[in-house]
Amino acid sequence: MSQKEGLRANSFQFTLEGEPFHILGGSIHYFRVPRAYWEDRLLKMRACGILRMTALSFRYVPWNLHEQKRGVLKAYTSLAAELGLWFILRAGPYICAEWDLGGMPSWLLCDPDMKLRTTYPDFTEAVDSFFDQLIPRVAPYQYSKGGPIIAVQVENEYGSYAKDVEYMPYIKEALLSRGIEELLLTSDNQDGLKHGGVNGGIVLTGQTDRQLHYSRKSKMVMEYWSGWFDLWGDLHHVFAAEDMVAIVTEILKQVASINLYMFHEGTKFGFMNRAFAIATPMPNGIIFSDYDAPLSEAGDYTTKYTLLRNVLSRYHSECRREGLFFVSLSKTTISSGGLLNSRNNVRDRALVIRPIVSTSFMHFPLKGERTLSLLVENSGRVNCGRLLDQQRKGLVGDIEWNNTPLRGFIIHSLDMKPGFVNRLSAASQWNFPGFFQGMLYVGGHPRDTFIRLPGWSKGVVFINWAGSLTPLVHRSPANPLPPWTLA
Repeated sequence: MSQKEGLRANSFQFTLEGEPFHILGGSIHYFRVPRAYWEDRLLKMRACGILRMTALSFRYVPWNLHEQKRGVLKAYTSLAAELGLWFILRAGPYICAEWDLGGMPSWLLCDPDMKLRTTYPDFTEAVDSFFDQLIPRVAPYQYSKGGPIIAVQVENEYGSYAKDVEYMPYIKEALLSRGIEELLLTSDNQDGLKHGGVNGGIVLTGQTDRQLHYSRKSKMVMEYWSGWFDLWGDLHHVFAAEDMVAIVTEILKQVASINLYMFHEGTKFGFMNRAFAIATPMPNGIIFSDYDAPLSEAGDYTTKYTLLRNVLSRYHSECRREGLFFVSLSKTTISSGGLLNSRNNVRDRALVIRPIVSTSFMHFPLKGERTLSLLVENSGRVNCGRLLDQQRKGLVGDIEWNNTPLRGFIIHSLDMKPGFVNRLSAASQWNFPGFFQGMLYVGGHPRDTFIRLPGWSKGVVFINWAGSLTPLVHRSPANPLPPWTLA
């Protein structure tokens, strides 16, 4: 097909090469799907009715992940292009995505005056450095250059944050000056649409879980929430398939474009889960990954998938069947009994060793000089809201002993990487918290599976010491132990 003009939004409907273009899209986070399964998940999405020329894969790019792992972005983009899927690229620097600190690297908070998502000089310097690496890698895949990227989203949901009127123009210019040529979009909820845009070439799109919001030019639901995330100990969120499909049908009847968020959530491997906070930080990270999406966490078809496929088939002539630190140990010396007070300066949980206690105030007797150890857990950083600048972890202020601040802490970061795990030595007896090693015997050829650990509480599992970490479930009477994917 000869290339004429790219995606445009000059009327009530998008056009591509001058022809009406109905976007039927779905979100899959490639960083939550093992690379071996990318093709399987993308083919299943396309087979549902998200097809070439009329649909896209929406892709977030997590800044804090790509400082550690390189090369995956090009591989995923190339694969999607081979499968005939277009992209709307959501490049950040902030992505939300139920991801630690919204995708921004936590080292930014080493600056005590840091103001994230603003034109604060040290933040823009870091963003410029990130974009200097990212944009040259994705620019060759733009539609104007024969690639699958037909639009680029500017930041994400800034209308709900909106601390700096100069910030969105800065991000827009940062993209354009590095070679982005395609249509620019923003994404916000209904209230955020009033504050999250910027003049000149940016189309505002809405988010919804129940109703359609209108953009200034083209009608689109940038995030239609097919389900919802779960917190530690909560019941699994379920959005009835029939209700979801009824809303999708109504959106399509209005000739509106749509992105299903999520189409497939995948698994939150490792420690990149977000924390949940509204007014104050809360130590209950979002861990569960099923999202009640059309494709399950394991990539299986669901009732939602089947009903959605039936609806989308009406809009196509074909519908084919195709297949950081996270824990730290802080030690200091005390020489008398007394009262320990955290002054709410622990982020997020701490166990006091010994005795093991997990309260802000505690009193215990003591004779002679002893070592006071605090095992501090980082339960994840919030990924949205006005607390982004307050996401420093560990001991963030004075810990008092008998109303006197403790000093002389020695802090060990337990990085949970193979080198750390391999240095662990055997103990003569079981102690909690602790590390426990055993053998998992698999009969026959190893396959994907799930794991249960009845009687255990919160923790992580290492498989073959490869540094691949999968969160275990939290025990709760309201939430019986569900399975978790091993990969």
